[in-house]
Amino acid sequence: MGLSGIELAFLVRDISEKTREYYVNNIYSINQNSVLFKLHHPEKPDLFLVISSIGMWFTRIKIDALEDNKLVKRLRDDLLRLKLVKIEQIDLERIAYLTFSGFDKEFILVCEFFGDGNILLCNKEYKILALLHSIQVRHRELHVGTTYVQPPQKGLNILEIVPENFSELKTISTSIVKWFGRTFGLPTKYAEEILRNANVDFDIPGNAITDEQIHSVVNATNILVRNIINGNHNPMIVKIDQEVDVYPIKVNISNSEQEMVPTFMEGLDKLFSQIILEKGKDSKTGKIDKKIGELQAKIDEQQKAVLLVKEKSEKISRVAKSLFSFPSYGITRITDPSAVEILKSENAELIKERGLLFIRIHDEKIQINVESSFPAIASTLYNEAKRQSSAIDSIVTLMKKNQRDLEKLNSQSLETKKASFFTEFKKKEWFERYRWFFTSDGLLAIGGRDSSSNSAIIRKQLAKNDKVFHAEIFGSPFFVVKDVPPSLPFDSLNEVAQATVCFSRAWREGMYGMSSYWINPDQVKKAAPSGQFLSKGSFVLEGHKNFIKAQNLKLAVGIIYYDERYIITCGPPEPIKKNCICYAVIEPGLDEMTDCAKRIRTEFIKLQEDIAKQFDIDDYVRVLPAGQSHITESGNTKIDSV
Repeated sequence: MGLSGIELAFLVRDISEKTREYYVNNIYSINQNSVLFKLHHPEKPDLFLVISSIGMWFTRIKIDALEDNKLVKRLRDDLLRLKLVKIEQIDLERIAYLTFSGFDKEFILVCEFFGDGNILLCNKEYKILALLHSIQVRHRELHVGTTYVQPPQKGLNILEIVPENFSELKTISTSIVKWFGRTFGLPTKYAEEILRNANVDFDIPGNAITDEQIHSVVNATNILVRNIINGNHNPMIVKIDQEVDVYPIKVNISNSEQEMVPTFMEGLDKLFSQIILEKGKDSKTGKIDKKIGELQAKIDEQQKAVLLVKEKSEKISRVAKSLFSFPSYGITRITDPSAVEILKSENAELIKERGLLFIRIHDEKIQINVESSFPAIASTLYNEAKRQSSAIDSIVTLMKKNQRDLEKLNSQSLETKKASFFTEFKKKEWFERYRWFFTSDGLLAIGGRDSSSNSAIIRKQLAKNDKVFHAEIFGSPFFVVKDVPPSLPFDSLNEVAQATVCFSRAWREGMYGMSSYWINPDQVKKAAPSGQFLSKGSFVLEGHKNFIKAQNLKLAVGIIYYDERYIITCGPPEPIKKNCICYAVIEPGLDEMTDCAKRIRTEFIKLQEDIAKQFDIDDYVRVLPAGQSHITESGNTKIDSV
């Protein structure tokens, strides 16, 4: 199963609208054919977009990396921090073009959702930079370095269907359902639904169809296609026998299990994500089961070898024992005919090779001296039997190790089958779109990341009991401390003042001794004076300013437990140490943001491994001040949740 062209038309429009002004925050591997884009907006919740060979959809879960995806590294190198500026579809082909732009760069991600599917990263001239699968067929060649070429278009445009399109059908005996789907590029499920709605038999031959029936089919097609593309949905998941599919519209299929879903997108997420998970599990368990099969085969061979060697040792010992009876039969030499006959009765025989005499017992050749006494020959045989027995011990030791490994693999296979391999994206708090921390007094402080979030803080989040902070430096963020009591908690005010300076240009340029100030909300004017202009994120600040000097340029990154989940925050060291389960104090230094983030994550893993591993490097980078830093201190703090 996969997306149809009309379903993709809806998704392109829906995803385009919802991702406006979003940029790529991170890209994760899911499996060989699927990647997960984390999209960020300064004022809106993060979005998670799966792009797979079977389709694209928003998801509410983060699927663990089931397999490596060879595209991910290249996609991260080229697309991180770029905006998703455009998504388009050519006609109703099952191909989507996603354009990413920013920093004087532009890339196009071509997604093909037909056949085996493909994902191709191209430059703005459509030169292929990376792709999932190289292709070389009659009508096109796709590999790194070539220019992307669409496959030849097939069929008529379903958006322009008219009765005249059916003239060919009326001359042939092909059933209408087959001809209709093939001619207009519709999957069978929609061709059948259209014919059901038009009250036309699926199997009616084309040369038997009437003009009235054709008009009914045209009308039913227009209604269905418009409803799907325009989002007039009544979505459901439909199961017929073992086949499961998601429909954006209600369908009338008898003998089917139907489950209504809130939106078509949620239906895709539920079904397609499950398909990926099951295939991932099958892939993982398949590899494990292959190892199990190989190991079991080894153990079976070793068990056979033990029995064989044991049998061989026993036969050699039995022949050795028989030699002591030879003198009683008047036998004086091992080569006497009577001796040969007795050996034969024990399934042994004398053989000569290159002038040497051997006793062959159970395919084992044991050299003997023809002149030796029977006790001496028996001793030679007993020594060989002991050697064979000692080999059993080695085989058994190796077999026991393989059996232990087999038990581990069986346990691993069972755990893999039971494992979920995904985590749900929990809804983030509204303040997580900004810089934020809780002060020592438990007050929430929020700060802008850029001009857009600066503006949002003042215009949308500022209330009458808040205090507004700004540093004495161009490009300073606005910080707002929420719900400040009349008694004015000076520890909190000092902490927010320090944060305002540290998250300004002062950190990047090492400008120590800077001050910030706070004012009341009514001192902030959101409109420029008559005849003047304010840039985005700027405001007019009037009246008395309460200055507070930043004592130092120090911040701390920490993991806080808030509302039944762990979150990474960054603020002045005192409240972070007080409120977080682990922390790392940083100062301006020589480590780039990514390197510093890696070092912090490493420290946190040492302190709180299970918790710290929930966050990737980008989560740590996101909270850091712009510029270089280094860690000066780290530690653990046991606290209650905020």
